[in-house]
Parts: sequence; structure tokens; C-alpha cells
Amino acid sequence: MTFCTDHRWILPECVRSTVLACCLHDNGSKYDLRVAVVMPDHTHLIFAPLVDYEAREVYSLAKIMDAIKGASAHKINRALGRKGRVWQAESLDHVLRSSEGLDAKIQYLIENPVRAGLVQEWNQYPWLWTKAFVNPFALVR
Repeated sequence: MTFCTDHRWILPECVRSTVLACCLHDNGSKYDLRVAVVMPDHTHLIFAPLVDYEAREVYSLAKIMDAIKGASAHKINRALGRKGRVWQAESLDHVLRSSEGLDAKIQYLIENPVRAGLVQEWNQYPWLWTKAFVNPFALVR
């Protein structure tokens, strides 16, 4: 899943940790997050929705994204003393159907800050999170 800032404005560094925290908030309860990368004007997530046992259905992508984008927008606006939209209304989603595709996509996402020239090594980027069992060093470069 990828979502972008409204008009692709650059998120100040002081709020990128807030976005990452919002991405992690429901990890383990509404979704199983594999990787999250908060770039200056967009965020990438790879996750698998979990089951809402009360509703007896899988949490919808819309419900998950509304929670992440809504909470982070509120916190960003409060921290920056501003009002208005933070995120574009839509998000880009892509369903991965194989572990090969998953490994390649994780590798691509964690290398995003390197390709953008923000850091020299992915693990230097402070707004990147990977699940413990994901070993990006084992991924082929």
C-alpha cells in the first residue's frame, strides 16, 4: 500500500516518526505489518489484514488505511499548528500473491530511501521499520 501527501508536500522530519508510529499502532491487532517506510512525501506499507473476530470478517483495506491516515493527519496538524488535508484521498494498493513477490517488494521498499539519495544504506534511514523475521540483509541486491 502506498499513500501520498496532499499535493505531494514534504512532511517535516519532526512528524515522520508520528506517521511511522501510526502505521505501527494496530500492527498485530488489525493487520500483520511486514515493512513500513515513511518517505518525505509518501508512505509505503506491506501488510496482511487480520480477522476482526467480532465482525467475523477480515479487516478491510479501507478501514485500516482510514485509521492510519486519519490518526496521523490529526497528529501532524496538531504538531505543526495547521489545519487541512495531509494525505491524498486515495491510496495505491497492490496484492502480492507469492513469497517471491513479497521478498522482492520488501527489498524494493527498504531500498527506496537509498535510491532517493536520503541515506547510503537502508538501515540508516530512521523512518523505516521491518518485522523481526524479515531479514533484509538476506535479500539479494
